[in-house]
Amino acid sequence: MATTNYDLAEIKNGNGIVHTHDIREQDFGMDAPPRSHISLTQIDAGDMYRLGKKQELNRNFRFISIMGFAVVLMGTWEGQLSVSTFGLIDGGFGGLIWCYIGVFTGFVFVYASMSEMASMAPTSGGQYHWVSEFAPKECQKFLSYITGWICVMGWQTGIASIAFLAGTQIQGLLVLNLETYVFHRWHGTLLVIAVSSFSVIFNTIAAKQLPMVEGLVLILHVFGFFAILIPLWVLAPRNSASVVFTQFSNNGGWSNLGLSCLVGMLSPVFTLLGADSATHMSEEIKDASLILPRSIMASLFLNGALGFIMLVTYCFCLGNVEDILGTKTGYPFIQVFYNITNSHGGASTMTAILIILTVCGCISNVATASRQLFAFARDGGMPFSPFLAHVKPGWNVPVNAVMISLFITICLSMINIGSTVAFNAIASLGVASLLSSYILSFSCLMIKRYRGEPLPPARWSLGRYGMLVNGISVAFLSITFIFSFFPLATPVVPSTMNWNVLIYCSAIIFAVGFYFLRGKHVYAGPVSIVKQL
Repeated sequence: MATTNYDLAEIKNGNGIVHTHDIREQDFGMDAPPRSHISLTQIDAGDMYRLGKKQELNRNFRFISIMGFAVVLMGTWEGQLSVSTFGLIDGGFGGLIWCYIGVFTGFVFVYASMSEMASMAPTSGGQYHWVSEFAPKECQKFLSYITGWICVMGWQTGIASIAFLAGTQIQGLLVLNLETYVFHRWHGTLLVIAVSSFSVIFNTIAAKQLPMVEGLVLILHVFGFFAILIPLWVLAPRNSASVVFTQFSNNGGWSNLGLSCLVGMLSPVFTLLGADSATHMSEEIKDASLILPRSIMASLFLNGALGFIMLVTYCFCLGNVEDILGTKTGYPFIQVFYNITNSHGGASTMTAILIILTVCGCISNVATASRQLFAFARDGGMPFSPFLAHVKPGWNVPVNAVMISLFITICLSMINIGSTVAFNAIASLGVASLLSSYILSFSCLMIKRYRGEPLPPARWSLGRYGMLVNGISVAFLSITFIFSFFPLATPVVPSTMNWNVLIYCSAIIFAVGFYFLRGKHVYAGPVSIVKQL
């Protein structure tokens, strides 16, 4: 094979040091897919060389398409309508709005920290790779392995969770339009399977069109926002500004109002979480070390602005909270749409926009979960790793990982037939998993900074503010992580218990046990093949 030289552009790291590398294609491992089939920039080639990875996936994503990918998966303004129930119970109008501002501010620091790490190491592995590369040597392998399992389980359950959200919204529409319709759990299970199967099509057969689809869905995301917002502004009755911004409530029965607001804080957390999805698509982004961090921050500010406007509007238009929370549709926003339009058709059309965007979010979730699974298997972290990490030449998509993700979702959806409480407990694993993976990643980076050890080059760097930003991120995430295990109300009974703490601890125990049983013998961690430049 002929040798091709890549003259990598100069890159500054956080300390201002400049590196110039000359990379040969034979070292990079480009012999399987020809360069003409997988296009990548010189800097992408340099990043893959430093990370010790072979380019197997197509780099079809650009700034707009990958931003659309993250924006739609986060679904912030849509989520404000879907999961506001938590905040309305714990905190009320004032709690929802002021906690949103606080949570958004916290996530600015979180995603700034993540963007820098993504620029240093733009790999589909994301958090577990960062932990492997930045953790102290004595615990690199163990912490990386546990983080990998946490992320895999979190994103896999996330598919079931978002598909269930879309399915139950469809059921809510049926309740609104058909007086004879009765909620059945098996209906929800079939809808979960249908939504996730539809999402898999876009991640296999139509995978080459996925970037274009994400760009179009970004447009729908913005236009859909106005399609919902304008009727609310024009048709809905208004609460007063004093009620919206200063009225707090403690319907959860907590000991004080402040604690109630902290429990209700999970409403905005749910809707602002997940921008790391773009990091797991790193190896499919052109010029990833620069485009990726920019898209993460852009998705946060776009979604944050749209989400805040929708939240304030929703609080002004909500009406009587107790009546809205008691709706038979299961979703207060569906009842609000019907109340303001006084039309089944109007309410159904507005709700259909949210359902379509939720399904599109599931498409992004399947892509994220499958790439995370593929990457961890590629590093030997999963059972049957060679099978899960296989990428068929010509497809350039981890089809096996995608199909296993579908299989896992179908299995999880069956739990809903027996118990919705049990299904929700497992599906909620994603929130705690992502939060803890962020905490581990940023903490390892802080340790490396504290010790004065050199960091990899970063084209998007926090510079001298890195330690401060990382520290604020960890503090914010730690508080959020703790409250992710709180139930909505007291006193707690089995049906209202937040079983997330049990599921999460069980997942950690399983990961630790599997590490000592198998992982420590076969898993070396990504750092073992990273080239120190």
